[in-house]
Order: sequence, then structure tokens, then C-alpha cells
Amino acid sequence: MSDDRAHSTDTARAFTATVPGVARIGAGRELKRAVEGYWAGRIDAHALDQVATGIKRDSWNQLVQAGFDAVPVNTFSYYDQVLDTAVMLGALPPRTASVADPLDRYFAAARGTADIAPLEMTKWFDTNYHYLVPEIGPDTVFALDATKVLDEIGQARAQGVPARPVVIGPITFLALSKAVDGAAEPLSRIDDLLPLYVDLLGRLTQAGAEWVQIDEPTLVTDQASDLAALAERVYTALSAAPARPRILVQTYFGDAADRLGALARTDVEAVGVDLVAGSADSVRAAGLTGKHVVAGVVDGRNIWRTDLDRALETLRSLAPHVGSLAVSTSCSTLHVPYTVRGESELDAALASWLAFAEEKFAEVAALSRALIHGRDDQAGQFDAARAALATRATDPRLHVSAVRDRLAGLSPADWTRTPADVRRQAQDAALNLPVLPTTTIGSYPQTVEIRKARSALRNGTLDAEGYRCRMEREIAEVIALQEKVGLDVLVHGEPERNDMVQYFAEQLDGFFATANGWVQSYGSRCVRPPVLFGDVSRRAPMTVGWITYAQSLTNRPVKGMLTGPVTILAWSFVRDDQPIADTANQVGLAIRDETVDLERAGVPIIQVDEPALRELLPLRDTDRAAYLDWAVRSFRLATGGIADQTQIHTHLCYSEFGEVIGAIAGLDADVTSIEAARSHMEVLDDLNSAGFAAQVGPGVYDIHSPRIPSADEITESLREALGAVPADRLWVNPDCGLKTRRTDEVTAALKHMVAAAHRARAEVAQPVG
Repeated sequence: MSDDRAHSTDTARAFTATVPGVARIGAGRELKRAVEGYWAGRIDAHALDQVATGIKRDSWNQLVQAGFDAVPVNTFSYYDQVLDTAVMLGALPPRTASVADPLDRYFAAARGTADIAPLEMTKWFDTNYHYLVPEIGPDTVFALDATKVLDEIGQARAQGVPARPVVIGPITFLALSKAVDGAAEPLSRIDDLLPLYVDLLGRLTQAGAEWVQIDEPTLVTDQASDLAALAERVYTALSAAPARPRILVQTYFGDAADRLGALARTDVEAVGVDLVAGSADSVRAAGLTGKHVVAGVVDGRNIWRTDLDRALETLRSLAPHVGSLAVSTSCSTLHVPYTVRGESELDAALASWLAFAEEKFAEVAALSRALIHGRDDQAGQFDAARAALATRATDPRLHVSAVRDRLAGLSPADWTRTPADVRRQAQDAALNLPVLPTTTIGSYPQTVEIRKARSALRNGTLDAEGYRCRMEREIAEVIALQEKVGLDVLVHGEPERNDMVQYFAEQLDGFFATANGWVQSYGSRCVRPPVLFGDVSRRAPMTVGWITYAQSLTNRPVKGMLTGPVTILAWSFVRDDQPIADTANQVGLAIRDETVDLERAGVPIIQVDEPALRELLPLRDTDRAAYLDWAVRSFRLATGGIADQTQIHTHLCYSEFGEVIGAIAGLDADVTSIEAARSHMEVLDDLNSAGFAAQVGPGVYDIHSPRIPSADEITESLREALGAVPADRLWVNPDCGLKTRRTDEVTAALKHMVAAAHRARAEVAQPVG
């Protein structure tokens, strides 16, 4: 050990309370407005930086005031932390090099431009956060650019913050990346990255960092067969760096199991573990007696109050098996809202069950102090937690006999429809659609007028009848637009829906919607996940009036649009006091009631979206079969009550689908629309290899980018699709809903899409030769 290394690490003290990371959108979504203002040209880069500086300052100060003695920095991002890491490692795609300004180049990789295609987007492990997928080609040359992390260390230290810089580790970065242009598997490039990380460690030491947190959530997955050996090799090398801070290797979202033992055999000083999704037994068995263990006993992903007594006992049980302990959340609080304060619509009992980020910080601090000074030191916090748990266990809204009796009375027939080929004949006769039918996924642009009307309804300046009239006017405009561009199957545009999950949650018993519970989904896109706290049932029809009104305006078929049970669960904060399969079936029954009512009202096509099917897939292979079983069954329960001639569609987007192809087939939908534009139709190969025989609509253009694809570009995408799927099974549609786009963008893109479909129809109609 060199003198430099001894000075930089041995004088650093072990911290006692922290979190792996925090949200970065701002308590009032300041970053969203600033970033979108920059994109629109309303503010410049300096103004954007001022907003970012304020968000970072406020979050750091909040953690210091909570009593934390180590504060994560470099968790802020203008768009995505994986994209930030690609910038740090010089791994942006070459097509962005033509953009001279670094910030604009960054956003070009994230969103694309008129001439530059963006990076693919997919889900961050099994969460509803989306990350941008780095591209590693055979000519990718890594080069360190530590500007961002060094700047944030300097800003934090200038404020007196005990800063611990956070970076994504080399294993996770490469495991989440995509090989392009014939390159080898990205993990094969690990030795190319290690010198950059060694260099980074030295620069962090020079910047005054005593600790560095290196995030390796990939270590809780089965993504590679040799992860334990790889982790040991990588962190043996990094811990041997000649001058470095102390290293915390942070895992989360699951049980790191034998990978903890591998890390124990290296010279890293600390390991972070998720003790909500993972197991304390793995920690006790890992041989971590010489390590500082950062114990994530407070749930960083869900919003229920922690059982402090149980968490403290877990911490005490670990103490003999580790060198020292710090208390933490299980993962970054990026995934939960900022604070329960301000949620004035909640009854006192319900509010007492909740802990958003601010309340979780208090729980971490209380557990840390209780671990050091004893439970009596935090008696008030522990008493309040016990009282909340007691009221939650006995609340009648969590045990509704009518709901439970209905589930108990179901038979196997409730999950089954007639064979797909029989249904296809009935649907073809009823719908009489052309080959390569065109449609869209559901939502149309949420205009300023729509948002103003929704706000006016909330604040009482617009009554329900006035709101209905305004929404019907929007629906009429959307129907007219679709007829003008020539779509075959129309949608009503969903102007009345604030969000595809929240809209339904607000009309189902067992849910409540927050007023300010915003979390980041991707980039500037924020959502308010509802809270599923009790037994679920439908009070009344939720969509029938809007869809039948839309159908009255046109002779073309209009799809009824619903959100499926898996996605409703994935994009909500879900109760943790009963098996999730039971909760999924309750939601499935509520959606079933809606599908039956839509059919009775004469709606010929019903789309039940499940974009989150892949998202909830467990990270370990051994847990997947059970999940896919209940996920598929809940969808089939939702759609199993309708007649053959009613066509069921589903939609999936922005995930790696290869691992759930069998489940997609198991949904037994008549038509499956699926994201394919950014991945250039790769998903069709997965479908074919699994023997998928239903109709499919691979997205032919990416709606998450402002690019308007040309008719030629979409025609080429359709030719690629026709190379994998016969024309009689192929639909033509965008990747996803159009809510986030402008009307002019949508109109131009859809005109090009319809023109491309007509070209493709002419081509498939030509006789061979």
C-alpha cells in the first residue's frame, strides 16, 4: 500500500446513515420545466444550470439536516444516469459527434434530432424508470471525462457537505449496454474500462473524496453466469489502485448472494445491500467481518412506513457478522415521491401508513441512532410506527368480503377464450379490414387546452358538464384528424385521462391518487403513481361513455382503451400485506367488468395495454415462472369474458422482450402491438423463434423522439417487418401513444405512416415475378 493510498483511505471514517441516491426532478418538478424550456429555446444553458444547482443544493442540505454523515453526489442528471456514464466513459454513439455543443450532443443521444436517431430506451432493472441503452461498437474507444462528477464534488464540498461521489460501475455499465455493428458482447470490454476507473479513482482522491460509491445492481441478477468471479476480478483490480478513496460497492433490487462473498475477498472497504428485496442470511454468510456494510433496511421503492422494530432487529442480527454498519434505504429514493407533506386529501389513518423520501430519511436516521444509542433514544419514532402498523392491519378497506368471495367463486372457464383461429374468422367477418391495417396505440397530444380544462375542473371553475363538453370537442377533433390522414382503426385520443394508470385508479375502490407524488419515468417525463392500499373493485363504468361517443362520430371501428392489471400494479405503489397475485386478480376482475360493458355497448375492438409485462420480471431466473404465471392469468381474467367477434389488442413497449416471449403468447391477445422502431424490428426474430402466430403490430416509428420519419423510412421498416411476419398478420402503428408529441408532429408522421402502408399493400399485392 503506497503512502498516498494510506493517507486517502485510512483517515476516512465509517459513516452511519446515508442513502444510495435521491430524486433529481425537484420537489416541484423544477427540472422538468427547465429542461423542456431549454429544448424549446425559452431558456439558455446558463439558466438551466442555475435550476440544476438549486436542486442539488436543496437535496444535499436536506440529507445533512436529516442527520446523514455521508451524502451521495453525482446522482443528479439532466436526463439519465446511464447516459451520464456513457459521457463519462466517452461512449456516446459516433452519430452524435456532429453536434458541437456538449449539452446539445447529450440531448441528441437522449432524444434524437431531425437527423440523429436517439439511443434505445428500456427499463432500469425491474422498475418503472427508463434508461438509455449505450451502444458499444467494434470501434468504440473509451476515454475518461470526469468533468461532471468532479464539478459536483467541488460544489458539495464548498457547501460543507460530506460528499460521497456515486458512479455506475463497469460491470453494470457494460451489462446494460448493447453491442452494435457486429461488436462482441459488451462485457468482453471490461479490461478496457478498468484503467479508466483507476484513473477516475485517483482524480476523486485529488478532489478530496474520502469515499466513492460504485453502483453494481447487475450483481443481483443472472445476467451472466460468472458474475461472482467477474466481480472479484474487477474489484481486486480497482481496490489495488495506487491512490483512491475508500470504495463502497453498492448493490440493490435483489439478493447479491454469492457475489457478496466475492466482494468480501477483495480489498474494497464497504458493500451496500438491499435487505428489502434481498436476504440478511446472505449477508451473514458472506464473510464480511472486515467490511463496512451499508444495510438497506428502509424500502427505497415503495411508500409504506417501515416496521422499525423489525428493521432494528435485522440490523442487530447483522452486527456480529460484519465489520461495521451504516443504515440506508434499499436503493435510491429516485423511485418514490418527495414527501407526504401536502397530501391533504388523505384520511389520517392512510397518511400515517406512508413514508415518501423525506419520511424515509427520518426513518434511516432514527434507526441509525437507535442502533448506536438504543431504541429508547428514538422512542417517539418507534411508537408512531407501531401505531400506524396496527391501524393498517385492522382497516376494513383492506378486507372486503364481496371482492374476496367473487374471486373465490371463479372457475377455469373465466380465464379461457375459444381458440385463436376460430376468433380470427369471426373478427375478420365483423371488421372487414384491409391487409396491413393502420392504427395508433391510444393517446393523442395532451394540448394546453386539455390541461387547462383538467385544472379548471380540479379547482372548481369548470363543472362536470362543461368538462365533458370540452373533452367531447377534443375527441371529435381527434376522430376527424384520423379520418383525414386515412387510418383504418381509430382511437378516441384519451383527452380525459391524466395518466393511463392514474385515470383508472381514481375510479377504482382500493386506490387513492396523490396530489404531488411525482416520480421520474424518463428524461423530463414524470408520473404520479397511485397507491393501491386496499381490496380493489370497480364502482361504475370508466370508459364506456367516451368510447361510444367517439364511435358515434365515425363509421370506422374505434378501439376501447384500457390498462391491464400488470401495468396498473407496476405503475402504482402496491400494498405489501398480501400475495401480489391476489391483488393482480382483483384488478383483473375490475378490468373484466369494463371489457364486458364495452362489448355490450357495441365496441368492436378493445385494447388492454400491458407495457409493463417485462418490467416486473424478477431479476433471478428461479423467481420468473411464478411471476409470469400470475401476470398472464390476470390478463386473461381481464379479457376472458367477451365474445369471439370482439378483437382484443394489447400493447407492450420499451423493454427487452426476449425473456417474456412465451408469456406474450400466453396472453392470448388477438393483436399485439410492440415497440420495434429503435431496435430495428429485432423483436420480430424473438417472436418467430418462439412460434408466435397471432397478429402483431411492430412500431414503425419512435414517438419518444421529435423526429418525423419520412414515408420512405417507414416503408423500409415495413419491408423489414414483412420479411419476418406475413402480411395477413401484420398491423401498422407507431411505437407507443402520442400524448407527449405536438399535433403538427403527429399529423405529419401519421400521414407518412399511412402512405408507407399503402405502398406496402401495393407491393404485397404484386404477383411474384
